[in-house]
Amino acid sequence: MTLGAKLTATTRDDTTLLPQPTVAATRAVGHVIAGIAEPAGEMLLDILDPCSGVIIAQVARGTAVDVDRAVAAARAALPTWRALTPNDRAKVLSAVADVVEAHLEELAILESRNVGKPISLAHAELPGVPEIFRFMGGAARALQAPAAHEYVAGYLSMILREPHGVIGAITPWNYPLLTASWKIATALAMGNTMVLKPSELTPLTTLKFMELVGDILPAGVLNVVTGTGPEVGAAITNHPGIDMVSLTGSISSGQRVMTDAARTLKPVHLELGGKAPVVVFADADLSAVAKMVRVGGFVNSGQECGASTRVLCDASTSEELTRLLIEQVGEIIVGTPEEGDQIEMGPLVSEAHLSRVAGMVDRARAEGANIAVGGYRPDRPGWFYSPTLVLDSPRGSEITTQEVFGPVVTLETFTDESDAVALANSTSYGLAASVWTRDIGRAVRLTSALDFGTVWVNTHLVLAYEMPWVGFGSSGHGRECSTLSLEDFSRTKHVMIAADRSET
Repeated sequence: MTLGAKLTATTRDDTTLLPQPTVAATRAVGHVIAGIAEPAGEMLLDILDPCSGVIIAQVARGTAVDVDRAVAAARAALPTWRALTPNDRAKVLSAVADVVEAHLEELAILESRNVGKPISLAHAELPGVPEIFRFMGGAARALQAPAAHEYVAGYLSMILREPHGVIGAITPWNYPLLTASWKIATALAMGNTMVLKPSELTPLTTLKFMELVGDILPAGVLNVVTGTGPEVGAAITNHPGIDMVSLTGSISSGQRVMTDAARTLKPVHLELGGKAPVVVFADADLSAVAKMVRVGGFVNSGQECGASTRVLCDASTSEELTRLLIEQVGEIIVGTPEEGDQIEMGPLVSEAHLSRVAGMVDRARAEGANIAVGGYRPDRPGWFYSPTLVLDSPRGSEITTQEVFGPVVTLETFTDESDAVALANSTSYGLAASVWTRDIGRAVRLTSALDFGTVWVNTHLVLAYEMPWVGFGSSGHGRECSTLSLEDFSRTKHVMIAADRSET
């Protein structure tokens, strides 16, 4: 699979909110609160190009005061927005989808530059943004509930689905706009308003999105405050005016959100990453497995919560599968988007994250693991790490059970079906897994036995917005996508009416 395309400059007028994506920033960008793109002020965060470490933009470094203002704007907009019919809200979301779709190329260039990913990956993921807005707008018009009925004689019961109120959203750096759109579209479709904090590393496409939809969304319905987790994120989760918090991030971030939210007893919605096993039986198509791992394990430089990071294979196939994986991983072409269409993998998002990934591989090596491919930092600018295949790690070791979130795949072996299940379930994460076999009975047994929210059979990392993306255990709780996520972003009210007025 070949990823990437040469970045080219796009034409922008002087009124655009953001700097050119292919040149250094000339001005800073502020918060968007109550429909107004604010000046950045004096407290700024530098946004760096992961391919070079060069500053490409600056954004406002928000504080709790900025969150207060954003919450006030969201609360002021809430009564009018929630009073709209689902059809009227769907029309607004459809208009959002239309304008985003018209600017997909511009957004892809900006995302590629900010995250460092091949532009072909941005081209592949960003059409999901208008798709989720259209899907959620339509789905909210057709919510299902128990039928209105006299479940108690003489009393008519019905179910109402209401918005929680103001949603606080904290989004990650790996798929910044796509992940934000999953939360925004779902929350707004149900009549909520929102205060959103994008990652301080990759806020640019979210801010560009706000520029694009400024004339479509009513003022205050969606507010964006840029800044750090300890400042802006904590202010959101602790705020008494926030009715629910939705986070996509790390386990430690999820733990902090839950602790903070407990003070006001607000519900939390968490997607916290994964450690997806790829369970390969002796009858599987090993060539297909290896080709899938080349993509599924290293897409977005492995910075993907559903990445195929743990290959578990029948011991009888390990020699052949190892050979195929070494071949595939060794052929992955690493570079910047500007280097051409052949580039498959870019850098990691930051120097700190590069150090974390390299440290995990170094510790695995010190424990006796065999680094069959990669395991080093290339001699070039930027935060690159070579595609890495790790063999012979002890069961239960850090590299096989903890999320690396980088271009690192491990290979382990099992002896039989029960051993495969035990090995796959030996991590605390429970987001995604895949099973590779031609035996349909075995596939059915494994999908039930594996403790993961999504289980693929003979494929991996294929998403459908009609189906939920949900984790178990350390991967969090709460559904993204599908009509089930609309339930998470709303509250249930039971209404009972006495049918016989003589009793009242």
